[in-house]
Amino acid sequence: MIRFVFAGRVSREDLQDPEASRAWQRHRSETLISPAGGVIVGEYFDVGQTRALPWQRRPRANELLEELKNPNRGFDAVVIGEPQRMFYGNQFSLIFPLFEHYRVPLWVPEVGGPVDPSSDAHDLLMSIYGGTSKAERNRIKIRVRAAMEALTAAEGRFLGGRPPYGYKLVDAGPHPNPARASDGKRLYRLELDPETAPVVTRIYREYLRGRGIHAIAEGLTRSGVPCPSRYDPNRNRHRNTAAWSKNTVRAILQNPRYTGHQVWNRHRKEEVLIDVDDVTLGHRSQLVLNSPDKWIYSMGQTHDPIVMPEVFDEVQRRMAIRRNAVVHERSPRATDRPYALRGLLRCGLCERKMQGSYHNGRPYYRCTYPGAYVKEKGLDHPVTINLREDHLLPSLDAWIAQVFDEARLDETLRAMLQTGQAGPRKDSEAEAARRTLAAIERRLAKYRAALDAGADPTVVAGWITEAQRERCWRSTA
Repeated sequence: MIRFVFAGRVSREDLQDPEASRAWQRHRSETLISPAGGVIVGEYFDVGQTRALPWQRRPRANELLEELKNPNRGFDAVVIGEPQRMFYGNQFSLIFPLFEHYRVPLWVPEVGGPVDPSSDAHDLLMSIYGGTSKAERNRIKIRVRAAMEALTAAEGRFLGGRPPYGYKLVDAGPHPNPARASDGKRLYRLELDPETAPVVTRIYREYLRGRGIHAIAEGLTRSGVPCPSRYDPNRNRHRNTAAWSKNTVRAILQNPRYTGHQVWNRHRKEEVLIDVDDVTLGHRSQLVLNSPDKWIYSMGQTHDPIVMPEVFDEVQRRMAIRRNAVVHERSPRATDRPYALRGLLRCGLCERKMQGSYHNGRPYYRCTYPGAYVKEKGLDHPVTINLREDHLLPSLDAWIAQVFDEARLDETLRAMLQTGQAGPRKDSEAEAARRTLAAIERRLAKYRAALDAGADPTVVAGWITEAQRERCWRSTA
């Protein structure tokens, strides 16, 4: 008697009942090994694992690989019901050497018994099945994407997922596919949510009035408007329920479905290597935002709009301008009260500029951060931090005296010069500086020419010294 363990896999992509899939794969395995006196004494069957995952990342398949190393394992060979479900791409060439090393035969129906390590035909055949498996998965993806594109464009069908904030799902009748309809599958459509749709309108209106995304989020939190994850926690369990965030407001402002059209293909799944130094670990999927020209719109409106298309387009235009604009920090406001460090202090916890404030006739610097956003961002930040100027200035004066001490003056000036050169400049300022330096170089050339022509050396030397001093100052300014 030969003791076998059965290995198999089924995933959600296969659209099969896991028990039925396991049963027919095991039946194929038993049919193969029974004439040789084989008996299945255990199994390693993965459910819900895509074939694209390497064996090391499939729970049961990885357990089998670990058991191969055990000299006291309770089986003599491994049998697979269908190689296309177990091997994807070049996985066979990466896995089979382990079976060969630990002297565990691998039986496959397609070769009529154990895979022969010395047979080029067996190796070629298993490689073909791996390539066929990959091609099959790609064909499924292409067919599904083509179908979803057609259903979105032609019918405007809701294709699943969470409804956008401001809408709710309502029943739209039985599924048009008779088989799915018999299983109780139904279609759904978007309908305005009377509680949250006005909030979406408010967000668009405030943005068009000039309020920033952060200010809108703070205003909604202050007004006590529940954020999406608090309003519907069952649908947003992975989100923070503390407050409105900038990203939530931005996502609402960028969602074209508020115009009444169904939109698909805003994101795509992209597979990237988990470890570039170990490609055997395979890939992981991540969502990537597609460019708007690849979005698929329904030909007509499929649900009631919350904003008009022209309003949505204007918001996108303004957001694009803000994205491409050069960010400049706001200058401190004019005030009659003196602040020695006005506009220079930053909070060490959130890195925002601290504001000047007078209390009991003394200047303070404060950083105010809403408690809701402290929770959202996970900061250990009090709601308000106050720093008295007269507590700070003595320490600052002592530090300045130390770095500008005569013994360290050259080192400090070199550091200041390097910092000034490394700092960013506006293009216009840099161009003006280059023009000024070029003019100085032309003056120096004229002075040297005058000296060669017989001009008074003392006078010309003074001109040259002054020009060189100005050139040095311009270069470091």
